[in-house]
Amino acid sequence: MADPPLLRIIVGPTASGKERLALDVASRIGAEIVSVDSMKIYKGLDVATAKAGEAEQRGVPHHCLDLVEPIEDFSAAEYVARAEAAIADIAGRGKTPLLSGGTAFYYLALLAGMFAGPGADPAVRAELGKRAERDGVEALHGELARLDPRAAEKIHPRDLRRLVRALEVIRVTGEAISSRQTQWAGFHGGGGGPLPPRPRHSFSMVRIVRDRGDLHRRIAERIERMAKNGLREEAERAYALRENLARTPLQAVGYKELFPYFSGEASWADALERLRLNTNRLVRKQETWFRKFPAVEIALSGDDHGAAAAHLAEAWE
Repeated sequence: MADPPLLRIIVGPTASGKERLALDVASRIGAEIVSVDSMKIYKGLDVATAKAGEAEQRGVPHHCLDLVEPIEDFSAAEYVARAEAAIADIAGRGKTPLLSGGTAFYYLALLAGMFAGPGADPAVRAELGKRAERDGVEALHGELARLDPRAAEKIHPRDLRRLVRALEVIRVTGEAISSRQTQWAGFHGGGGGPLPPRPRHSFSMVRIVRDRGDLHRRIAERIERMAKNGLREEAERAYALRENLARTPLQAVGYKELFPYFSGEASWADALERLRLNTNRLVRKQETWFRKFPAVEIALSGDDHGAAAAHLAEAWE
């Protein structure tokens, strides 16, 4: 049996240039890109997610893009299964898997493994759902705070899906979900980093670092480009689906900021400004997450990634 492949990984916050750097490196070393992005798995959500275009995908094959429709929920476990299959396929053809994207949770699931919890219990979920409708989602959060304070600290008081799951685990197993998620203790502040001593894959990871002012400039320019390249039309299609839209595209930064424009509550300029502000906030969170990973830093400035790509390609050949 062949040895498992060494994964090459490029992480960085939104607008840091990781996708462009990954494309350049991949073309130099003959790699194929596995997207690690919880929004790019959705078909038709292309402009706001800065998804690689047809020409780029012809030049460098991409995987884990356009997996499901925007109305379909997609779990981290499903992502891991698809990513594992892509990695095996790439390596099986003698190519190099290069992972790039901004979803830290997907990296954790892939490298640290998924929490092996019990299966869904429809009766428990139905009962908790009815209680949330009757007493409010916050009532579930209050119960979780009593039964599993550590989990309650990490779950937003109105995140119904995660609250139901945490309470379901307690009801079914008698154990707190926080006591069963030890493989991610470092990521949640337990020290030692987010990954176990022996991750599920061997990998070499680099993290893009940019000056905050440079990053803010790039975010503003990115949104301006999107606005010129069909963002309004794409967001309007998402708005039309809002009653059925999956949780991730409904809640993630990218579309919800624009919905007030279509409902007549904000101007287009105000909606774009809200998108800019929320993207800046997202970037700060991403930087906090990725600083916990065991990665080599690569400092970038401006828009020329050639030198960094050549250096990485030489190191990863």
